[in-house]
Amino acid sequence: MPARDADAHRAKLSADKRTKSAAAPAKVAKSAEASDVEALLRGLNHPLKKEIEAARLIILGASAAVSDGVKWNAPSFRTKKEWFATINLRAKESVQVIFHLGAKARADLKAFEIADPKGLIKWLGKDRMLVTLGAERDLPANRKALEAIVRAWIKHV
Repeated sequence: MPARDADAHRAKLSADKRTKSAAAPAKVAKSAEASDVEALLRGLNHPLKKEIEAARLIILGASAAVSDGVKWNAPSFRTKKEWFATINLRAKESVQVIFHLGAKARADLKAFEIADPKGLIKWLGKDRMLVTLGAERDLPANRKALEAIVRAWIKHV
């Protein structure tokens, strides 16, 4: 390899290492939030713990834009812009997810609708809804509906 090509190759490798190093903190931060949720779930004494963990994975898998963390002492979900959903840990008979548009009321919000062919949604206001997923076998049966609800909701966040 000629000296000039070798120098260019070393410069590229060095730049690649710097780029990877610069990207590492963002990955660690996301991992730290996820580990907070995992720690919360490990210590959770709840009759629907398995279903809650499954619902978390469904929501995270609905879109690459979704990440999670602990907010309001519960597993909560966000986009880069805003928190948008929280699992209701007080519900003991059925897994419930509260969808919201962040912690503050938004004056710019217009009413919108989300398709609900399975009847999972109960609107709590123009900016909040409760999605009841059920328990045991209900959750896998409602997977596609929950994924569609998440994707539709995050368009408004």
